[in-house]
Amino acid sequence: MLEKIIQKCIPNSSHYDDPQVRRSYGNFTSIIGIACNILLFGIKYTMGTLTHSIAILSDAFNNLSDCASCLIAMFGYKLAAKPADKGHPFGHGRMEYLTSLVIAVMIALMGFELLRSAVQKILHPEPITFRWVTLVVLLLSIGVKLGMAWLNTRIGKRIQSSAMLATAKDSRSDVIATSATLLALVCSRFTDLPVDGVMGMAVSLFILKTAYDIIRETVGELLGRPADPDVVQKLKELLLAYPDILGIHDLVLHNYGPGKTMGSCHVEVRSDSDFVTIHEIVDQAEHAVYHQLGIMMTIHMDPIELDNETVNHYRTITEQILHGLDASLSLHDFRLVSGNQVNRLLFDVVVPFDCAYTNAQLQEMIDGQLREADATCQTDITFDRDFTG
Repeated sequence: MLEKIIQKCIPNSSHYDDPQVRRSYGNFTSIIGIACNILLFGIKYTMGTLTHSIAILSDAFNNLSDCASCLIAMFGYKLAAKPADKGHPFGHGRMEYLTSLVIAVMIALMGFELLRSAVQKILHPEPITFRWVTLVVLLLSIGVKLGMAWLNTRIGKRIQSSAMLATAKDSRSDVIATSATLLALVCSRFTDLPVDGVMGMAVSLFILKTAYDIIRETVGELLGRPADPDVVQKLKELLLAYPDILGIHDLVLHNYGPGKTMGSCHVEVRSDSDFVTIHEIVDQAEHAVYHQLGIMMTIHMDPIELDNETVNHYRTITEQILHGLDASLSLHDFRLVSGNQVNRLLFDVVVPFDCAYTNAQLQEMIDGQLREADATCQTDITFDRDFTG
């Protein structure tokens, strides 16, 4: 049923990377969210007023704030769909992350306001009037919010939208909030203790935790996260399928919003290969990466010697030293420049972020062990990071 509705409402609904299609998905879920939240606000506000329940009234205004979140999401999708321009050559896709951040801030503000009201309710409790119709309304609200969470999660994962997944989290937090409100209402029949205020406080803390999680994830996207491991694996498999490409390193992927990724890497090729032929192969590889993975790739060629016994000898010694220091260390771009009684080793070392040694310590230990193995060795080391995580 959902698929039929989506196909009818959203043209080219399977083109998830198209900004206009993403905007249509955003409008689709936002309009549904606005309609549901306005309905819930009206019903809960009425029930909260009749029963004198701060928890129900807070839940009602939480639904009202969700309407504002949906409107912000719609505006965010509209901005994200704008094409690239002179001031923003990579497009406006990251606007979805900023939209998630705004939604999270609104959730946090609502959480703080609910916490303040709950504390006041505990300090100055008021009796709650139990009504069966209110119980039914709260159960209906839980069902509606579960449906909204399911819809936003399903579509959010499909189009990889952080804003939509943030909205889904908000809906799930609403389910918890309404469940606590329902429990407070039931308890009011059996006790005069300020259960309503306590439940309101518990709900507010849960809402604040939800806001914190969304902010943490969204800020992580804006600051830059490691690339998706599945994407990295597919990219490496695609490049290594070319027989002339022997290895890959210095892979960097930049995310400028959903469907907009740019990257660069170095590929190792035989030093005795024909330059023109290799250049053509690399061009083909860049096009293949773009068409199959949607990544605009720039590939640099690094020539390596495989048949030089002296180079292989020093490379093997250096690799053994690195693995002895830390099994996660690796090297690439190994070259040998021999002179009068000096063998100069030039190479890059990939250092994990959790390595126990600093670059200076690694330099000192590598130099020391190489000189013990061969007094003629001198090094020129470049220390790299693995940006793919």
